[in-house]
Amino acid sequence: MKWIQDKTGRFARRPHLQPEEIDAQCERLVRKFLSKKYGKVEFPIRTDDLTILIEERADLDSCADLSHEEGEVEGVTEFRPGRRPLVSIANSLGAPNMENRLRTTLTHEFGHVYFHQFMFDTQAQSGSLFPTEPKGQVNKCNRASIVNAAETDWMEWQAGYACGAILIPIGALIATVQAFRAENDLEYSNLALDTDAGQKLVVRVSTEFQTSKDAARIRLLKKGILADSGARTAEIF
Repeated sequence: MKWIQDKTGRFARRPHLQPEEIDAQCERLVRKFLSKKYGKVEFPIRTDDLTILIEERADLDSCADLSHEEGEVEGVTEFRPGRRPLVSIANSLGAPNMENRLRTTLTHEFGHVYFHQFMFDTQAQSGSLFPTEPKGQVNKCNRASIVNAAETDWMEWQAGYACGAILIPIGALIATVQAFRAENDLEYSNLALDTDAGQKLVVRVSTEFQTSKDAARIRLLKKGILADSGARTAEIF
């Protein structure tokens, strides 16, 4: 990780994380958690375990009324310098048919807590890195930014990437893709999204890791396993 200028104005400097760094940290965290709790690592990670991951580091309101927020806000993380963050999840996500959306929202907000809370703690403790007095911040995350936030907002992008990296850890994803290729006698090159094989892989990943097909598709595209069109050589898959 390196520090660069924060062009959003939140801080004077902010951490710049490569996707591979987020992948590695999230996979270590998930595997350690599952091994400690169950003595083994199996996917999909349970939804209840996602709430525990948050509750270990933050206060969680899993039935919050967010209907007053503008836009389709389903998760909110309030950073409170010197205190545990407060994570609020829309009560509408408690419906049985909304579990996949609940899972992506929980992991997105966890991404904020895990990767960003230290910034506000540092600000509260010293203020040496920051030009203003310590203050909190509320991150309101709408549906569109949960798994595929624009890179122009580094906090939302990092949390969105962490969402996929927690639900579909990179090592487990590689194993799934390799098994899929072997079963279907596919060459080790990127698959076009609009092909039969590409669509079947999206379904395979979404099923094995209990995510929506949209979340699986975005994760596969971000890792270069799927391509929007054509096929290119894939180095590690």
